[in-house]
Amino acid sequence: MTDFDFDGDRYEWRLRGRHLVSADGQRMSLERLRGLMWRDKMELRLKGYASRRAAEEARRAANRPTVKVHRGIAAS
Repeated sequence: MTDFDFDGDRYEWRLRGRHLVSADGQRMSLERLRGLMWRDKMELRLKGYASRRAAEEARRAANRPTVKVHRGIAAS
């Protein structure tokens, strides 16, 4: 957690003491963040995916429309 720089302008979250604080004032403790990350990891494991990226790619592949092309002999 201490490896991240939340003071940059590109993040809407700021590290204030022991909490992450969003731009709208929502506070999140380190324990809460760890709990959310653990739950996400367990949900991915239950679904059989090794990473969030693999799960998102599978979701995108399932939502892609498929077009069936039938090739036939044209009547003269």
